[in-house]
Amino acid sequence: MGKNILIISTSLRKNSNSDALAEAFLSGANEAGHFVEKINIIGKSIDFCTGCLKCLNSHRCVIHDYADTVVQKMRKADVIVFATPIYYYEMSGQMKTLLDRANPLYGSDYSFRDVYILTTAAEYDSYVSKNAENGLKGWIECFPKATLKGSLFVGGVDLAGSITNNPKLSRAYEMGKQV
Repeated sequence: MGKNILIISTSLRKNSNSDALAEAFLSGANEAGHFVEKINIIGKSIDFCTGCLKCLNSHRCVIHDYADTVVQKMRKADVIVFATPIYYYEMSGQMKTLLDRANPLYGSDYSFRDVYILTTAAEYDSYVSKNAENGLKGWIECFPKATLKGSLFVGGVDLAGSITNNPKLSRAYEMGKQV
């Protein structure tokens, strides 16, 4: 039986390079027979967490926007995949805001066990993605049943579409297939 996979693409740029990685992962996961849903946050309203902590008791956020929808899907997914461009050696602000808004999952009955991160950047050096990966690991540590199962970085891709024909797209596909 296939796993329930949620892919969250956090770039706000249409045809982004990180979204291309997400699509490749999706194709591999689909081929392997998994149930895959991809969410793209372009044009969606996700406000900042206010730190009120009311969600710790209710497991719901008091702010009602698109993050509500995403967090409910995260709760039910077996696997969560985040795709993000690297901005200033860190995950996109949109991804960080979404992770903050996922606080209602803390202490709740969540289903996800495996988490992946797909990153792209203009720079080539592999260390470029480490802060984003470490930030996600910190978030994952709050969920004892979950683990970071995979990370893929593609450097040297700055302009939209510059990832086309990059061999690491095949690695993203294989990563999706191996879930």
